[in-house]
Amino acid sequence: MRREWNELAGLNVITAKHYVDERGFLLQSWVRADLEAHGIPSDFQQAIQTWSKRGVVRGLHFQWAPPMGKFVRCIHGAIIDVVVDVRHGSPTLGDHAAVELTDRNHQVIWVPPGFAHGTVALAEDTVVLYECSGAHGAGEGGIRWNDPALGIAWPAVTPIVSEKDQKAPLLAEWLADPRSQHFKV
Repeated sequence: MRREWNELAGLNVITAKHYVDERGFLLQSWVRADLEAHGIPSDFQQAIQTWSKRGVVRGLHFQWAPPMGKFVRCIHGAIIDVVVDVRHGSPTLGDHAAVELTDRNHQVIWVPPGFAHGTVALAEDTVVLYECSGAHGAGEGGIRWNDPALGIAWPAVTPIVSEKDQKAPLLAEWLADPRSQHFKV
């Protein structure tokens, strides 16, 4: 079921502080005190940047060892960012939210541990920055981006999907895997 981002516990979308004038804009990606005021951790351990062609789908991914949250923004181009609740015992288990992040709307999303995360690039030369609460470890996984049970209405672009993401398990298969128990409410 699709939900608004604020209906999934822990998910947070904020607008980065930015200042516009005739030259362009200055953007504060994040300020520790502002993140903490929104309940977002500010002790990031790793930053990852991706570059994608229009239509590239990345995800739906998650990390459980260590549990990783991601603070995500689009620094060039545009994406639809999709987040799926994969926490056992959650009243919104299997539900998803989608947010458009662009280099102009200054929206940033906090994806806490326990959520699968994916993006689709809406523009050529799209660049996305992930600031992560942990380093990638052995406990990484994903669910299939187009699992019919999720009901995600991906944008009408021709998807370009990695072999790994095409072969990811369905949500029901992941939830039957004992490793999925790392995510509980």
